[in-house]
Amino acid sequence: MSCRICDVPPEDYRPCVGLTVLDRENRILVGQRADVPFPAWQMPQGGIDPGETPLAAALRELREEVGIPPGKVELLAESRVWRCYDLPPELRRRVWGGRYRGQAQRWFAFRFLGDEGDIRLDGDHPEFRAVRWARPEELLRTVISFKRDVYESVLEEFRWLWERGGEERRGIPASAGAGGDGGGPAA
Repeated sequence: MSCRICDVPPEDYRPCVGLTVLDRENRILVGQRADVPFPAWQMPQGGIDPGETPLAAALRELREEVGIPPGKVELLAESRVWRCYDLPPELRRRVWGGRYRGQAQRWFAFRFLGDEGDIRLDGDHPEFRAVRWARPEELLRTVISFKRDVYESVLEEFRWLWERGGEERRGIPASAGAGGDGGGPAA
C-alpha cells in the first residue's frame, strides 16, 4: 500500500484525523484495536463529522478513543497536507458500507500533559483494548501493514519534535481550540 499526499480529501476517501500524542519522553501513544482478533496497534484516529474542523475532530477523538480531555494536551503541530491511503479490498467491503476507497487523514501532534490516570478506555464505544507508549521506530514495526506508509510519512514530518527535543516548538494549548499554525516546519 502507499501513501498519497493531497491538498484536499478526494471524494471517495473518508476525511479523518490522525493523532500523534507524545509523552514527556517523546514516546508515542498507541492503542491495540479491540475489534480484531490479532494484535493491531495504531495511533488514535477517527472521522471528521460534517461541519467539524479537523482540530475539533482531533480533540473529540482524543476524548472518545482514549479519554483524554482537551486540557490535558498541548497542540504541537498540524500537518498542512492530507495523507490518503487505500483500504485492502476485503476490508473496504466491510467498513462504511463500501462507500469509501480509503481514508484521507489530517495529522496532529500533541504533547500529553496528564498522568496515566487521564487515559481511559471505558468510553461508550471503546476502540482499544490496551494502550502503551512506543518509540517512533518501534511503532513502525507494530502497525498494520496497510497503514505503514502513512505512519512513515507522519513520523518524518513530525520528527523535529523529538529529534531536537522540541526546542523549536511553539505549543498551543489545545483547550483554547486554536487553529494556529501548528508550530512546526512546513510540510
